[in-house]
Amino acid sequence: MPSLAGAVVAITGASSGIGWECALAFAREGAAVAASARREDRLRALEEKLRALGSDVLVMTTDVAEEDQVRRFVDATLTRFGRLDVMVNNAGYGVRGLVEETPAAACRRLMEVNYLGTLYGCQAVVPHMRQRAAGVIINVSSIVGHRSLPGGGPYAATKAAQISLTESLRVELKGTGVAVCSVHPIGTETEFGQVADASSDGRGGGAVGPQQSAHDVARAVVRCAKRPRPEIYPYRLSRGIVWLNAVAPGLVDRIAARAARKAGRL
Repeated sequence: MPSLAGAVVAITGASSGIGWECALAFAREGAAVAASARREDRLRALEEKLRALGSDVLVMTTDVAEEDQVRRFVDATLTRFGRLDVMVNNAGYGVRGLVEETPAAACRRLMEVNYLGTLYGCQAVVPHMRQRAAGVIINVSSIVGHRSLPGGGPYAATKAAQISLTESLRVELKGTGVAVCSVHPIGTETEFGQVADASSDGRGGGAVGPQQSAHDVARAVVRCAKRPRPEIYPYRLSRGIVWLNAVAPGLVDRIAARAARKAGRL
């Protein structure tokens, strides 16, 4: 899909951060945007910005942890625009804290939003895209889905689940014309940290390692929509951690422990 002009793009978790920047980036490319999130006031603010960019827009409040709400969002997009070219499963959040200290209820909610929300989005769009023999599914995961860090195990587990889901679906849809991709940002300068702090009751310390902007991640997502690839690393050096962890996990353990102590996670 070398040009996104006239394409229809659906994005979950669009009320802030990566989802917000993705919506703006796709609108600048001339795409129609369907945006969903739980916060209606933020969606309405986004709608104004998208319309100012000349984009045809649909916004809809959606909790991705509820399968029926995800399906309603996808169905509304298809009803409004007649097709769906790109699905960006972005909605998610994090908690911080040691594995032994993180309440099971918090882990369960993480899995419902981050993993099942992605699963519901994929399941809702695959029949339509398969029928058209065209489409791109982009699941926004994280580098910690490949290599977890101390103080963030439950969150990283949901991201690892996303990656596994994406890998399976990509092979299952091979030859159908539908591309399935995963994006692996590092820590991103968004509301994620504040939400994680609020969800963690003071557990877990701060962010670990370098940070990147949501705008940079959104640009990588748009490039992926134009030229789908199995895995996208917006911060290119982070791919090296994946390779190093595969051959020397003990060394990466020591690096991770040092960084976690510096951030107050250990």
